[in-house]
Amino acid sequence: MHMKIFGYVRVSSKEQNEARQMETMRKEGIEERDIFIDKASGKNFERPQYQLLKQMVREGDTVVFDSITRMGRNMDDTMKEYKWFVENGVQLRFIKEPMINTSNEHDDVMKRAIQTIILTLLT
Repeated sequence: MHMKIFGYVRVSSKEQNEARQMETMRKEGIEERDIFIDKASGKNFERPQYQLLKQMVREGDTVVFDSITRMGRNMDDTMKEYKWFVENGVQLRFIKEPMINTSNEHDDVMKRAIQTIILTLLT
């Protein structure tokens, strides 16, 4: 199975610059064609590039975010999205919050509980 690494970049408005997040993605070795960029609020997930990313990812792929706040701002919805990726076998990597990264390793109950607590505090 060929696994792919994608990046997701989000800034809250068209006036904001995504350059810093793009540089982070390049440092992670993600090719520009595999980086999805939205200039939209994180209040919901009705963002065109985010939705396209979800259609593109396959089991075994990884999605890299600069921070959990780039994924979303609403705690309940962000938790649902996080869970969607995990349930579909897509790994998540958060540069600023590595403690909530997912992995291919067999997750134990304690690790999942700690991740849930941290996610709740961060979103």
